[in-house]
Amino acid sequence: MSTQEKRHILVTSALYYANGHLHLGHIVEAIQSDIWVRLQKLQGHHCIHVSGSDAHGTPIMLQAEKKGISAESLVSQFRQEHQRDFGDFLVNFDNFHTTHSPENKALTELIYARLQARGDIAAKTIKQAYDPVKNMFLPDRYVKGECPKCGAKDQYGDSCEACGATYTPTELKNPVSVVSGVAPIEKESEHYFFKLENYNDFLQNWTRQGHLQEQMSNKLNEWFEAGLRQWDISRDGPYFGFPIPNTENKFFYVWLDAPIGYIASFKNYCERNPDINFDDYWKKDSPHELYHFIGKDIVYFHALFWPAMLHGSDFRTPSAIYAHGFLTINGQKMSKSRGTFITARNYLDHLGPEYLRYYFAAKLNDGVDDLDLNLDDFVSRVNADLIGKYVNIASRCAGFISKNHDGMLADSLINPALFNRFVDSSGAILQHFQTRQYHRAVRDIMGLADLANQFVDENKPWELVKNPENKQKVQAVCTQAINLFRLLSIFLKPVLPQVVKNVESFLNIAPLQWEDISQPLLSHKINPYQPLMQRVDPKQVQAMLEQGKQMTETSPVVETKKSDLDLAPTISYDDFAKVDLRIAKIVNAEHVEGAEKLLKLTLSLGSENRQVFAGIKSAYAPESLVGKYTVMVANLAPRQMRFGLSEGMVLAAGPGGKDLWLLEPHAGALEGMRVK
Repeated sequence: MSTQEKRHILVTSALYYANGHLHLGHIVEAIQSDIWVRLQKLQGHHCIHVSGSDAHGTPIMLQAEKKGISAESLVSQFRQEHQRDFGDFLVNFDNFHTTHSPENKALTELIYARLQARGDIAAKTIKQAYDPVKNMFLPDRYVKGECPKCGAKDQYGDSCEACGATYTPTELKNPVSVVSGVAPIEKESEHYFFKLENYNDFLQNWTRQGHLQEQMSNKLNEWFEAGLRQWDISRDGPYFGFPIPNTENKFFYVWLDAPIGYIASFKNYCERNPDINFDDYWKKDSPHELYHFIGKDIVYFHALFWPAMLHGSDFRTPSAIYAHGFLTINGQKMSKSRGTFITARNYLDHLGPEYLRYYFAAKLNDGVDDLDLNLDDFVSRVNADLIGKYVNIASRCAGFISKNHDGMLADSLINPALFNRFVDSSGAILQHFQTRQYHRAVRDIMGLADLANQFVDENKPWELVKNPENKQKVQAVCTQAINLFRLLSIFLKPVLPQVVKNVESFLNIAPLQWEDISQPLLSHKINPYQPLMQRVDPKQVQAMLEQGKQMTETSPVVETKKSDLDLAPTISYDDFAKVDLRIAKIVNAEHVEGAEKLLKLTLSLGSENRQVFAGIKSAYAPESLVGKYTVMVANLAPRQMRFGLSEGMVLAAGPGGKDLWLLEPHAGALEGMRVK
């Protein structure tokens, strides 16, 4: 690869909260990003992969206090554990740093100062819940009480899990502090806010320029339609974080300095690798590439606040942000009682890392749908694909080369057309990996593995070898098979790095590169074959689950930093049954002044009319909707929007834009009829 073709790429994985053990949900993202980075390096590109520990916030401060250790010690403990777990899953971070670092402190203060100089920081006094025993202001999730809307008990201070209402902690009935158990009081405090609304035009453009998946761009439209609001970036002490300069007892909110941790981790890497120029990657108009891999629950921070902060402080913005879905196990949310809340270490105690790397790769795509680890399918797919198809090629043929030809491969291919078919498939496989359509790449690779095994089955070297006259043909057949196996190994190297390293040792070759695809391995001596992988025994999976059941509710597993931006949790069937779906006739539809995506609909339920704002303007002209029937959520609490009161929700489906369709019931529908 020429110097002109080499790309310079910086990849980040989301920072991992340093307050507990990693579970398999965290491993999904690390494996997804690691495969992508390994693919770039396999092609000869200069690609750097950084991550680290997210170290600040109230949860870490309180957990450290409970343990009787410093917050710094707690962070250090889990940072080392996380590094070990990722390493054992063969995730190769070039740097794994921490947000509680000198680099991050300096960068956070620099970015804040630049934003302040631009007039993007505002100060105002707000009321908050305050714990009079612990002498501390309480984050929303550290206050519990009765929902002010439905009266459900034991609800958090930001939203009700029973009725879905959102509110502030001061609105809770009979509130108590989660920290001390006493009733909090209200107390005023001056806070600092980032004027996100100053970046409305910039963000409207940036989020539609290919930096995000379309699903995420569409989701962010809700924020633009509601109007961007100022973002509270400060917290009162006691708080584990960086002090805000020129203030008293004020600290930067953890979500301000957390993404800056990407820059800090890279800066720490540059300090240890002086040949890498920091500014080349982070200056405003950098020609280099920057990619963030994150979970879909933190897209808001990364796709709104983060690019606005970067743009306002004269740093470059990301080339793209790649979000992924959550992990379920056997079709359900991970559960300790079922033993399916599987920590990274629990898995590694029983199973090899590359089994999971392969299974995740076989299911990962470029979207944000959740990924399911079905354990029965996991066992059967790994055994069928990796053992029955992939390594089976080498294990069936290598012995004939070693025993009868002193390990020497033939000097030509017996079926060059089949070899070229594999080579010709490499472009599509590369493109699938590059666009994060890993499942398609794996599907194509296993299709080629089927062809290789078919070739071996048709030629039957174990039968040919019985006749001494077939000695050269046996060598030719096995040489062909070994070369097909070598190509499959190149394709799978980002997914199975340790297995392929062992393949390289078996083949007696230098580390494989993508450019090696076009040339076969001929007149070359290979080493005796050693088993590359073992079948997964279902008993191993069962033992892992049994160990998982022994976990208690107090086991410290990494918690996501909670905020009012978290996506909704999984609901039960009983929760869904509460949704009242009704057939409604659209009696009027009109444009909403000042809203790019909204239409104002007047819906008739027969006995009453409702006003609903719907984000369907890109797909429907108002006049085309009048007289049609649709389905609406009739018992949704009214929501005050900038343009008026919305008294329900109409149901639509599709990827967005013009490809968006209202749900329309059959022609015999009656207004107000319930949908079951």
